[in-house]
Amino acid sequence: AMSRIIVVGTLWGDEGKGKIVDVLTENADVVVRAQGGNNAGHTILIGTNEFKLHLTPSGILQTHTECIMASGMVIDPEVLLNELRTLKKQGIQFEKRLKISEGAHVIFPYHKALDEVMEKSKGVRAIGTTKRGIGPCYADKANRVGIRMGELVRPEEFKSILESVLHLKNKELQFI
Repeated sequence: AMSRIIVVGTLWGDEGKGKIVDVLTENADVVVRAQGGNNAGHTILIGTNEFKLHLTPSGILQTHTECIMASGMVIDPEVLLNELRTLKKQGIQFEKRLKISEGAHVIFPYHKALDEVMEKSKGVRAIGTTKRGIGPCYADKANRVGIRMGELVRPEEFKSILESVLHLKNKELQFI
């Protein structure tokens, strides 16, 4: 039987899940990041080399580990591309090991705008969001108006969905 380890955080983040996963990945074949976005992140030191991860699973630093970004994630493409460029510059080969679920939702600039406007409108009840659009993206997922990673690679479908969603988001921003 294949053994499995699941690391679950029960707080609001910043529990050190990524660092624990990194320690556990030494012998792992697969690491799956089930949910979350780039609101926190963690730094991993290997010798004198420092790696800062915000989206990619911690197992990316192990040469033998397949890493999966699952459908429960919300992904800011700009943050992901910058992180992957940095990892590549640091000598990390991930091209055949990193898999991104087509069902993971995409964080767009309008999510960040909504995050900021909603946070400001809460006044003293503000929760201290990172304003990175994570909550509004998850809200779109729940409301079934979100755009997923798989739709980014299908241009005609993406264009149609984006036009529809932008119409909704522009109205939403006017009312907040």
